[in-house]
Amino acid sequence: MSNSSSITQFLLLPFTDTRELQLLHFWLFLGIYLAALLGNGLIMTTIAWDQHLHTPMYFFLLSLSVIDLGSISTTVPKAMGNSLWQTRAISYAGCAVQLFLFVFFISAEFFLLTVMAYDHYVAICKPLHYGTLLGSRACVHMAAAAWAAGFLYSLLHTANTFSLPLCKGNALGQFFCEIPQILKLSCSLSYLRELGLLVVSACLGFICFVFIVVSYVQILRAVLRIPSEQGRHKAFSTCLPHLAVVSLFVSTAMFAHLKPLSICSPSLDLLVSALYSVVPPAVNPLIYSMRNQELKDALWKLIS
Repeated sequence: MSNSSSITQFLLLPFTDTRELQLLHFWLFLGIYLAALLGNGLIMTTIAWDQHLHTPMYFFLLSLSVIDLGSISTTVPKAMGNSLWQTRAISYAGCAVQLFLFVFFISAEFFLLTVMAYDHYVAICKPLHYGTLLGSRACVHMAAAAWAAGFLYSLLHTANTFSLPLCKGNALGQFFCEIPQILKLSCSLSYLRELGLLVVSACLGFICFVFIVVSYVQILRAVLRIPSEQGRHKAFSTCLPHLAVVSLFVSTAMFAHLKPLSICSPSLDLLVSALYSVVPPAVNPLIYSMRNQELKDALWKLIS
């Protein structure tokens, strides 16, 4: 194809060409998707319903569940449809929308996880100032800032990516529209502009990651100074789910984009991309509800 103006659709990479395995992928993704809908939906409903959970920590958890639902709904339904109807096509506009939404939800989630680390830091290290530093207005502003930063970040990347001339076909080596795969189709040096944005993005992500690490170092020091073992256990139980979610999010994303070239293959890329784009939104509700007695009690009251 001579340029991007002649491209009306992209071809996504199928998981397999065997019909039986395509149906297996459909049912597997359907199960994961329903689990994500159920888990995040229950957390959102429980927090909204129970007045005792109207605190900054659960407000941020509610926002995280909304983001997780949006993230998994951006990629999985299309992949399920492709497997069920044996197609690979996604329209040019559909690809742009999918890319925008996926980058938006992923970036907003990382920014929100950074804000949640600050919430835990204030709760444990500065408990006397918690009500002042994290009032209702401050929480809304921080959550809105995470969403707005994700929106602007995604808008910038999407506009820049789809302004590139594409002349190397329309086949993407991924089961959803992803920036690196579209850059591979570019035939102009202008793709260096998008690479520059990706480097800036990596630096921004690194700053957020360092902030989270520093916050937890301070939290660990404060917890170790708590005299009672029960108090230390309660503080660790509060932070452990968030730390597990951050570790899952960062480790899968880093492995997907920084794995050695020697182990790269289309099948491995599909598996790893599914790992970081599909698994965290489905697993996060389980992580948060397993060690949180307040949430489990409120959920049980809601169900019964």
